[in-house]
Amino acid sequence: MCYAEAADMAAAIAAAAADKVADLNDSGDDTGDQGLDGQVGAQFAPTQLHATYYPNWVSGSLPPEQLWFGKFDIIYYAFAIPTSGSTVNLGSTSLLKRLAAAAKSSGKGSKIVLSVGGWTGSTYFTQSVNSASNRSKFNNSMASAVRTYGLAGIDIDWEYPNSSGAGNPHSSSDAANFLTMLQGLRANLGSSKIISAAVAHSPWLGSNGKSLTNVSAYAKQMSHVNIMNYDVWGASSTPGPNAPLGNNCGTSKQPNANAQAAFSNWTKAGFPASKLFLGLPLYGYVSRSTKTTLSGSRVSAPVLLPGDQPEPVDATPGPTDDPVQPITDASGKVLKAEDDQALFLDGAHPRSDSNATVRADASLSGWIGQQIPFAKLVSAGVIKRQSDGSYVGAGGFKRGWDSCSTTPFLYNTSQSTFVSFDDPSSLRAKAGYAKTKGMGGTFTWSIDQDYGHDLTDVIRTASGRAPPPS
Repeated sequence: MCYAEAADMAAAIAAAAADKVADLNDSGDDTGDQGLDGQVGAQFAPTQLHATYYPNWVSGSLPPEQLWFGKFDIIYYAFAIPTSGSTVNLGSTSLLKRLAAAAKSSGKGSKIVLSVGGWTGSTYFTQSVNSASNRSKFNNSMASAVRTYGLAGIDIDWEYPNSSGAGNPHSSSDAANFLTMLQGLRANLGSSKIISAAVAHSPWLGSNGKSLTNVSAYAKQMSHVNIMNYDVWGASSTPGPNAPLGNNCGTSKQPNANAQAAFSNWTKAGFPASKLFLGLPLYGYVSRSTKTTLSGSRVSAPVLLPGDQPEPVDATPGPTDDPVQPITDASGKVLKAEDDQALFLDGAHPRSDSNATVRADASLSGWIGQQIPFAKLVSAGVIKRQSDGSYVGAGGFKRGWDSCSTTPFLYNTSQSTFVSFDDPSSLRAKAGYAKTKGMGGTFTWSIDQDYGHDLTDVIRTASGRAPPPS
């Protein structure tokens, strides 16, 4: 046995021993070991958790000190980036320090987790896990950040193992090396820290290029995975839903690219439902289109498996201005939520019951072909908040509801503008589904895109968590 193999085996043995440690209620001084009574880490309590991503590029308009920590059990700081030296570049360490300090001083028990990678930050993952030496450097770098800044753990946003994603190097050994890396990271961090990963609708690709059929070994090392059920359809002349709950009409050409199918894919592969978090987008896509229904079917998820038709969902659609039609096949360009950072630079938006000024003819001309935060839809005057918390079309835009995907949409045919997005009705349905299926929780991309905390409160309520005071 060579030194590298011995090192990997030692890490695996240590990880197995760490799993037996019942250190779930550590009340030490650092932020990572406080709060939630051990709900995150080696196991979960029955209560659903709610998390969100805090992108570092919104800190100018949404400082850490202004976050409403009581509404989130976990906040993922996005992103630290893997380097060519198999370490992680933390970017602004002062910002990370401020976030951790603000969470601790809030007294709300929010966990701060360092998210590593992202759509444009996954270039060096394959290199960082391909040898015992590189894995050791990589894990030590991440663990050092956790200890230095008092963090609750690490989130791996590798997009994607054995798949190019944004043109990244990849290897048929990625999935196997990733598991070995996770075993070493668990041994390094101990059993009480969070180890999570952002994932596609189906498990990671194995050496044969197909999704792994048994991921129970990964689940043993991980606290949970975050299913990125968004960016399914992007801006297109034949737009489709950004984040479908299911394929309720049975007409989608991409039946595995929705929340229900993702749940089936991961649980069938041996990942416990209690360790699955469902991703909920707080943004949509603006398309140049005269369509008045959702009709696209260009899916971005690189991992697709044939599977059973997911069960239909009974959801309340909310205010609707137009009838709906089933989703049909078409093509469209797909972007990733974090790919165009400039869209999110003006940060979160405080909610006012008076809404933005509602104009007779609102316009989204500057957003064509791009992602748009929910808050921008409000401030642009294309949707308006009602007294009951629902949203209706405004400013010349009509709101429709697609029962096939359980999502709303907006359209203005005179301006050739169409918006696929999520609102309280669709988010309530998805969060309710996650609760019904016994999933570990939900998470949003991203905290800065909410209108005040309207959408966050809806998600928490649907998850069985009463919204805390603002």
